Amino acid sequence: MRFLIVTGLSGAGKSGAVNVLEDIGYYCIDNIPPQLIPKFADICIHSKGQMKKVAIVTDIRGGDLFFDLEESLDSLKENGDLNVSVLFLDAGDDTLIRRYKETRRKHPLDEQYNGSLNDAIQAERKALEAIRARADHYIDTTDMSVGQLRETVTELFTDNPNETMAVKVMSFGFKYGASREADIVFDVRCLPNPFYIPELKSHTGQESCVRDYVMQFEQSKELEKKLRELFDFLIPLYIHEGKTQLVIAFGCTGGKHRSVTFAERTYAYLTEKGIKARISHRDIGRGR
Repeated sequence: MRFLIVTGLSGAGKSGAVNVLEDIGYYCIDNIPPQLIPKFADICIHSKGQMKKVAIVTDIRGGDLFFDLEESLDSLKENGDLNVSVLFLDAGDDTLIRRYKETRRKHPLDEQYNGSLNDAIQAERKALEAIRARADHYIDTTDMSVGQLRETVTELFTDNPNETMAVKVMSFGFKYGASREADIVFDVRCLPNPFYIPELKSHTGQESCVRDYVMQFEQSKELEKKLRELFDFLIPLYIHEGKTQLVIAFGCTGGKHRSVTFAERTYAYLTEKGIKARISHRDIGRGR
């Protein structure tokens, strides 16, 4: 089990990093006292494989409890069931001050240092020196955009880049309204319609009889070829730009035959390519 401790300076981007980790499949918990981390690790180990990648955020918000982190880390690393690592996020003082002013949030040590943000940051730096020295991964977000942070975290903690984006492939019928959630819509009403074949009318594109009919035509084969070339080109670009969800929709008249056929075949193609995908047929049960 991968067990990642996320810590670092307040305002350095821990929340943004955790959002990325959640998107790539980590089970994330924010602001847990270090003393509870080994106990939570035991729960994860006995989860019967439900938790394979876990990220825990712990930082100065825990007050004096935070200073037991090194002891907890030693305990975790003695556990042979865990692959433990530490991610430390940092940023320059000027950047941290600017971010706090922009968000108008209080530093966790604000009251201890009578509202002096600079003093609070320096105190936090000193408190984190030991754990920073033990960090396995270090990210300085001083000059990073949100997109660059996402890309950096993804590169560090994802085995398969395709896992960073989930693709939903769906079908729908235009007679019930176009899909409002789709990022990309393909209208396949240009293809021969199985609805007018009596023995196919009551079947759907989830069945081979309909799929075979739709895909027997040269225009269907050529369209599928061009679409696959388009997906091969577009999807890596979306992943590179940090998009986490993409909805590809196919529409036909009733949402039962042609659109379902192309959605099913596209879903199978993307899955074979190692892309995390799921499928949905919005209108397949209508009009029965």
